Amino acid sequence: MEFAGKQYNIWSLKRLENRLGLQLSRVPYSIRLLMEAFLRSVTARFASVDTADATLRALAGGEEQVVMPYLPARVLLQDYTGVPVIVDLAAMREAVKKLGGDPALVSPVLPTDVVVDHSIQVDVAACTKALQYNTEQEFVQNRERFKLLRWGERAFQGLRVFPPGTGIVHQVNLENLATVVRVQERDGILTAFPDSVCGTDSHTTMINGLGVLGWGVGGIEAEAAMLGHPFMLLRPPVVGVKLVGRLRPGVTTTDLVLSVAERLRQEGVVDQFVEFCGEGVRALSLAERATIANMAPEYGATSAYFPVDEETLRYLRATGRPESLVQLVDRYYKFQGLFCHNEEPLPIFNKLVTFDLTKVVPSVSGPAKPQQRVSVQELKTSFSRTLTTTYAPLIASENRDGAIKVNVAFDDRTVTLTHGSILIASITSCTNTSNPSVMIAAGLLARRAVTRGLTVPPYVKTSLSPGSQVVTDYLKAAGLISPLETLGFHVTGYGCMTCSGSSGPLDPRLATAIKENNLVATSILSGNRNFEGRIHPLVRANYLASPPLVIAYAIAGTVKIDLTREPLGTDTHGVPVYLSDIWPSDEEVSSVMNKSISPRMFRDRYRQDSRATEQWETISAPESDLFSWEKDCTYIKRPPYFDSMTHSASSPKSISGGRVLALLGDSITTDHLSPGGTIDPTSPAGHYLAAYGVKPTAFNTYGARRGNHEVMMRGTLANIRLKNMLLPGVEGGMTIHHPSGRMMTIYEAAMQYATDDIPLIILAGKEYGAGSSRDWAAKGPRLLGVRVVIANSFERIHRSNLICMGVLPLQFRSGESWRSLGLDGTEIYEINGVETLKPGEEVIVEARKTHGEIVRFAVRARIDTESELTYYQHGGLLHLVVRKLLTAKKNRDETLDQGIAVW
Repeated sequence: MEFAGKQYNIWSLKRLENRLGLQLSRVPYSIRLLMEAFLRSVTARFASVDTADATLRALAGGEEQVVMPYLPARVLLQDYTGVPVIVDLAAMREAVKKLGGDPALVSPVLPTDVVVDHSIQVDVAACTKALQYNTEQEFVQNRERFKLLRWGERAFQGLRVFPPGTGIVHQVNLENLATVVRVQERDGILTAFPDSVCGTDSHTTMINGLGVLGWGVGGIEAEAAMLGHPFMLLRPPVVGVKLVGRLRPGVTTTDLVLSVAERLRQEGVVDQFVEFCGEGVRALSLAERATIANMAPEYGATSAYFPVDEETLRYLRATGRPESLVQLVDRYYKFQGLFCHNEEPLPIFNKLVTFDLTKVVPSVSGPAKPQQRVSVQELKTSFSRTLTTTYAPLIASENRDGAIKVNVAFDDRTVTLTHGSILIASITSCTNTSNPSVMIAAGLLARRAVTRGLTVPPYVKTSLSPGSQVVTDYLKAAGLISPLETLGFHVTGYGCMTCSGSSGPLDPRLATAIKENNLVATSILSGNRNFEGRIHPLVRANYLASPPLVIAYAIAGTVKIDLTREPLGTDTHGVPVYLSDIWPSDEEVSSVMNKSISPRMFRDRYRQDSRATEQWETISAPESDLFSWEKDCTYIKRPPYFDSMTHSASSPKSISGGRVLALLGDSITTDHLSPGGTIDPTSPAGHYLAAYGVKPTAFNTYGARRGNHEVMMRGTLANIRLKNMLLPGVEGGMTIHHPSGRMMTIYEAAMQYATDDIPLIILAGKEYGAGSSRDWAAKGPRLLGVRVVIANSFERIHRSNLICMGVLPLQFRSGESWRSLGLDGTEIYEINGVETLKPGEEVIVEARKTHGEIVRFAVRARIDTESELTYYQHGGLLHLVVRKLLTAKKNRDETLDQGIAVW
């Protein structure tokens, strides 16, 4: 391909189309990208030339059982998952050296970026010092973690770290890192291929809005990819979502994505690609597309792809990308037949869903799932209904109508709390802060509210956590920072913060009132997740909403209000003020955006010399190939995964005498399995830290301590909202130990079972492992001795994580469950045939009850491919990678030439 006087080697899809007689214009764009990636994998010797044509035909033809090796162009990590990744790599280096190999082979061969965005908390809010204080605290509390990251960027060539304060990983990726086309130069030869990425955060899909194929994977898979080990990808079905019409005035993209999440959960798109098409796509800006793509995990899709088109090019220019890159993207995607033109017929999808944009209404989602969409008009009624259903066990019958009122002496006044009082209101998350239209709308609404004299009640903890510093720049340019601050929405930090559960403490007086009166307090946030126990331990009901609605509800101070009919409050003259009175028009939002945002803002903020901070540069780290573990460090510990590893794998064994550690229901999320929030001083993890002299004020969060397996083991299944059916009516990380019948923490029981050499099992319902891609949701159970999880269905990333840790996922037959089979978790389990297991085959489980009755049932192994079976047989993917590295007889450069990592 010729461009700008240069020649580029490419893997030509058009030449492939002619040679195989395909009609690629009718193949989904996302599958065309997989076909191009497969051509490269053949070149890299990951796939056989002999079977390449058959695989390509099957990919184009929509066959769903095609397995192909897939290596993305780059890897993207956030610090909560990035720290354990680097811990694992450091441990792998030691393992390779111990077994006689060259530890330097354990080094990324794919470009890898780490963005530090999860460790900052909303310790202080609603004041001018909030940003400075929270940032200083972040460095104080996380210095040991940051030391590891500093060592990593020195020890591993190709690893780049974006320090705290840069922004949220997905927004930084969208605004800066993604190139849409990658160019590789080797021996003077230029090669061009599509940008693609895998990330250790499920919302990596946000980049699909820019036409870049990417999705979230577990940290274990990401480590393998970094070291040049491709994913073995099962060709997913592709669901086309045809967007028609336009959003009505006053309806935001947040309202749209909450409606899409609801609809696609109903359609069932787990483990599938979603590809958006139709005239409605042209009505969406790229930032709006990215909002929809971001929340793909919330509707269960692997990817949510928007093809490259003219809007892609416009966005690249608007965010300050070089014009030479924009023109190369234009040239490459048109040359390859990957550029979406308006007049083209729709591709042939496995399924086509039509979604009418005109029917979207202002909405929120909650109280505990992103797909629980409720219209703004219905929220008051919906919340009242939850008091008599979801939260009925917590509330005295006379108070279930929400009439309870609790007066709290608060500073110089008394405030009244009721069920539904909003304790946290946060504009947060890359999902929405990457979209200037909703951020500008929030600022304009705030300005009008301030003009009318509206205020936020003092019991509402308000915060603004932009996903990049560019957001602050354009809000300042528009004159909207001041009114936001007047309402308490000061910038508290550039990171995930409330969205990831780092919402910080509530005022102790409010916390006491909630606990003593069993109040169902609420939060309103512009985040992407609202799972039980995630946002704050004391805030039970959490609702997702657009940034302007976050401000509106903050002013109201409660979710028990119909904003379409009831006033937010009264102005300085006592006149009622309604939401419609202060809601900005679409034309006003657009005008302010055009005047306030410039490409220079993006170029200035993402300059190389503007990223590093003095605080970051002063963190010292050893310059050595092997990491120096500190014995008394409570953040970073050498993990035990490789302690007993040998050169060859031993076959996994069948289960004999197994016991149930946890008996769980539907929708068990990775937050339930491995919480990321605060550490309770009375929990096993709290006791461990206290034994090291750590004070509760310095406990930080589970997420921040993911580099210490001792903390994370003790935090496994420790979510305060976990309902283990072995203990009906009890919440939290407790279980019954058998056969003693004693109630104890899950960690204590697991350690007792380990002493007795008893393998452990988890029984669960539907959607097991939904939510974040945290690998500790699999690592923790494995270290506790869990060998098998039997569930009705698994979410994609978590199923993969289990296999990659050597845990066997088994699925009940359709129509069966642990309930229908009469299981109660007291049984002793036998599972045979594990040694001879084949992908997708059934195995027989025998559960012997205490009175001797045996329940015998078949389950399907959710090991779907031969490659997954290989991971499992090796005891996990990392063990397989280490063994492969040990077989490398030559030096690193020769290994690269052999195709271990051609990119």
